[in-house]
Amino acid sequence: MPAALEFDAVSVTFPSRERRGESYLAVERATLTVGAGEFVSVVGPTGCGKSTLLNVAAGLLTPSGGTLKVFGEPLVGLNRQAGYMFQADALLPWKNALDNVTLGLKFRGMPEAETVELGRYWLNKVGLAHAAERYPHQLSGGMKKRVALAQTLIVDPKIVLMDEPFSALDVQTRQLMENELLALWQADRKSVLFITHDLEEAIALSDRVIVLSAGPKTRPIGEFAIDLPRPRDVAEIRLTPAYLELHERIWHAMREEVLKGYAQTNA
Repeated sequence: MPAALEFDAVSVTFPSRERRGESYLAVERATLTVGAGEFVSVVGPTGCGKSTLLNVAAGLLTPSGGTLKVFGEPLVGLNRQAGYMFQADALLPWKNALDNVTLGLKFRGMPEAETVELGRYWLNKVGLAHAAERYPHQLSGGMKKRVALAQTLIVDPKIVLMDEPFSALDVQTRQLMENELLALWQADRKSVLFITHDLEEAIALSDRVIVLSAGPKTRPIGEFAIDLPRPRDVAEIRLTPAYLELHERIWHAMREEVLKGYAQTNA
């Protein structure tokens, strides 16, 4: 089976904010893949271009160079086989949890009765059957993330794109959400491209971790197979010698790039 996502020498250029008429090369000839059913995390310094790559995968950005293939076919326009879970809450405040979860189905024209039935099914899967009628302002941070996760998965995407989705949560809630994500992923093994600045999170969740260089002209500089047993508990796996060894190896590869990124943001 072809890779779910295949970036081949992808470059992304933006207009320069400082100098009119000039351009800024954010990503330079990035090559990476996400296999069918694989959970891949991308880590790197703040501002290095992680989310830029995710937006290319979603079809929200067109590369200025190179190609992106989705299951072997060049991507043209939006990636209709992908669901996107954003870092910031993207729930509509005037709609309750059930209506927010089922938005994608309604846009696709699914009959109302089927929409409601499937929406309640997914709210139950993420532990929110009791909160279907609540509005976003009545939900905790973790509950909002569960609604967003159900909203993403209810349309049955073959690829799930996630942009630091749990970064705003407290440590305990974050670990609960990570375990819920792994349980849902384990059930049907969708292809996941997960963006995070947290190396511990990346190792605990993933089959593979890709390290990006500091920007500009970011590119993958390391790739690490995470051969930890599944199923995993993200809190418990972090205490194992194999996890600690992986953390040391990957941090060694990215430490210098993190320092470069820090220096650039404080220049």
